[in-house]
Amino acid sequence: MARPSHRKSSGGEWTERGLAWPLAVAGTVIVAAAALVVAAVAPDIGVLIGAVAVAGVTSVVAQVLVPFSATLADDDQRGRVVGTVMSGLLIGILLARAVSGLIAEATGWRTVFVVAAGVVLGMAALLHRGLPAEHPRPHLDYGELLRSVVRLLGREPVLRLRSAIGALAFATFNVIWTSLAFLLAGSPYHFSVAVIGLFGLLGAAGALAASFSGRLADRGLERWVSGASLALTAAAFGLLAVGRHELWALMIGILIADLGIQAVHIQNQQLIFALNPSARSRLNTGYMVTYFVGGALGSATTGAAYAAGGWTAVVVLGAVYSGSALLLWVVSEVTGIGHRRAPAPPSGAR
Repeated sequence: MARPSHRKSSGGEWTERGLAWPLAVAGTVIVAAAALVVAAVAPDIGVLIGAVAVAGVTSVVAQVLVPFSATLADDDQRGRVVGTVMSGLLIGILLARAVSGLIAEATGWRTVFVVAAGVVLGMAALLHRGLPAEHPRPHLDYGELLRSVVRLLGREPVLRLRSAIGALAFATFNVIWTSLAFLLAGSPYHFSVAVIGLFGLLGAAGALAASFSGRLADRGLERWVSGASLALTAAAFGLLAVGRHELWALMIGILIADLGIQAVHIQNQQLIFALNPSARSRLNTGYMVTYFVGGALGSATTGAAYAAGGWTAVVVLGAVYSGSALLLWVVSEVTGIGHRRAPAPPSGAR
């Protein structure tokens, strides 16, 4: 898509706002690359933690691009577009596990950060060249933006519901992937770092399959795809329990769980983006903050569960999170909350 070089402001004056958007995104990605380089040469753990924290903060660009892609898409193709972008994001996360495991096994962990920095710099160039200009929008200062996110969460029942379901789904995701390395490194598997990393390919396959759920969303089936995906995720823990000693069950369980979790995530975003086209970035902010809180909770509780009861306790924990998400969906469908939209705000209200 060609990128216009200028746009007119509401006052009629020419502005570089369109060009500022791709420059800002590319600049943020460059900061992430610089942080990765610092991590690669870190002399001690303090510098490493600081560099990784900066890289983590600047990686938020991925979540900025999701609502932006939804804004560019036509209404009848938004599910497919969001599904494609989200699948690319999730496949990248999971493939990174496999690639980083192989690199670390062959050359050490510092090389992982060097390679990542190179990839990120290449992505910055592609984003700067490929991103279209942003449409002008009303200016809000940062404090007002944050307050408006809170207001959206308070006003939109579908946003609250989907944020809660997303948080539980991401908690389930982290239950699996936080503890998987512990299981595979110990008895009866005793796999190397490189082999453990290759299990990310299973998750990537699940994320790729989940991208087709976006096409179903375009047909108006978001709610039912969500329910089926949550049911699949909960059922996968039966296979994961058997996977304590059977590799085939472990692999199929991971594949099914990832397929369900990623499909739910895509459906969630499709539904919240439809609530208010002029506030998609803020809707996504409210959703993703809740989503990552759930993920952090999943990681934290997984460590305690594995220490207390090993893989069996982890499976129980994952079943509780995924079962709670499914129960929340069922209750929302019975009560009608799952498809209830808030009344339009008064004219002039943000």
